[in-house]
Amino acid sequence: MAISTAQLGAPLRPGLDFVGGTRLQVELDCTVPGNCDEPIELAEVREVLNEQDLGNSTIQRIGSAQQGLTIRTKTLDVEQRSQLQKALSERIGEFDPAATQIDTVGPIIGQQLFTSGLLALLVSFAGILVYLSFRFQFDYAFLAFIALLHDVLVTLGIFSILGLVQGVEVDSLFVVALLTIIGFSVNDTVVIYDRIREVIAKHPDQHIDQIVDDAINQTLTRSINTTLTTVLTLVSIFLFGGETLKYFALALIVGFIAGAYSSIFVASTLLAFWRERTGQTKATQVIEAEFLDKA
Repeated sequence: MAISTAQLGAPLRPGLDFVGGTRLQVELDCTVPGNCDEPIELAEVREVLNEQDLGNSTIQRIGSAQQGLTIRTKTLDVEQRSQLQKALSERIGEFDPAATQIDTVGPIIGQQLFTSGLLALLVSFAGILVYLSFRFQFDYAFLAFIALLHDVLVTLGIFSILGLVQGVEVDSLFVVALLTIIGFSVNDTVVIYDRIREVIAKHPDQHIDQIVDDAINQTLTRSINTTLTTVLTLVSIFLFGGETLKYFALALIVGFIAGAYSSIFVASTLLAFWRERTGQTKATQVIEAEFLDKA
């Protein structure tokens, strides 16, 4: 993300939803004889864009046979879009009208979408922190917050790498994916926390390390099975869901796997570590500490 910020000015490569502009996606019509014999040459596409005074546009080939093209450029009106499509068709080949997609977003709307998405993430984090503080204790909630932050950062890091290597952009669907990851991950963490609380009630004199170990062992199969069945469905969407849902599904796959890992190895382990550092290794010591705080 640091490298991406240095090169692109942002930790992730922002999509059309956030920066505004026009996105043109086209595919060659392979029913025309000889139209799809060779993959699209990006150099030819760049020449066409330079002739249209659109040299700063970004270009990306799509499709397994490299017969599709995505161009993101400044906001174009209807006439400019028509001229660009005509020039590309004359230079590269005939396009399939059914596969042509044109999206235009103004810069003000893009900024509003970015602000709304960021606000949604912050509100979700705050809401989860408050809820877990009331349901459990503040240290439970704070350590769950760290685990959630871990999941989000892992997903952001992977997409930052993909943005640098393959030009993958993030859009409003990516924000939806992050919110879904937060909800899924905290659900796993709550299940383990509930089991920790149950083990403490049954064995209040046990050491916190043993309590956490028992709780994780009792919920491990459930966590793995839940994550595995969900990820299998997402893999199907990633492979067969089309370009629109491809990276949305990938973000969920990365986040769900990171969430399963963090619930088991981050949130619960940090809880045991924190209680060890604060001298509250047994439930009776925690009760005594809470009584003294209230007194």
